[in-house]
Amino acid sequence: MLLLSKLKYWAHSLPGFLFGYRMRKVNVYIVDDDLDVLHSLAFFLTSAGFAATSFSDPLAFLEEADSLPPGCLLLDIRMPGMDGIEVLQRHGNRRLEIPVVVMTGHGDVATAVHAMKLGAIDYIEKPFEESALLKILGLIFETLETDVQVQAGVEAARARVDSLTVREREVLDGLLAGRSNKIVAYELNISVRTVEMHRAAMMTRLRVQTFAEAVLLAREGGMAMPDQRSAARIG
Repeated sequence: MLLLSKLKYWAHSLPGFLFGYRMRKVNVYIVDDDLDVLHSLAFFLTSAGFAATSFSDPLAFLEEADSLPPGCLLLDIRMPGMDGIEVLQRHGNRRLEIPVVVMTGHGDVATAVHAMKLGAIDYIEKPFEESALLKILGLIFETLETDVQVQAGVEAARARVDSLTVREREVLDGLLAGRSNKIVAYELNISVRTVEMHRAAMMTRLRVQTFAEAVLLAREGGMAMPDQRSAARIG
């Protein structure tokens, strides 16, 4: 009865975001060399509705990290061999999709601060209350899906921009700088008709209907943008 009561309490304590994820997994990855902590934490998170994946070896996590779906990493900071700090340093390229919460010993504030400087999004001191962990996870997952979607949009836009030929990119650069087709043609030593052909091909590759859409896509894809005065001339 006590276990059932605790499970009911956990369910009622879960942030509202979790119930919106019923049809897909809410992934939490745990890296801790203490098997007792690892198993009990995985059991708790699974009971609370998360998809928990455990790693007793930090290197095993790093080897799989690039193939793991978005989620949150609970990372023990004090481990023999490779510690949590080194894991954080190696995990840098996935921190947006798999943000890190470090688990520290009581009073180990200096290490927690160091971990935050390396990109950890939060920390929690052992031993911790289940409700405190749920609160942290709630704040993370409220923004994680949006962040991942935004990043996916940026990568898709960058891929479209990268698909342009060298000449199409040169034409786009000129147009983004506020130059007319005629001036772009003069600078590239080609005819205005050729500029128009490259412009049409560029719009097709970018999969946009208007130049305003091309400007937005180029900005999202990381291309250098003109200043506000040049942008006004484009409009």
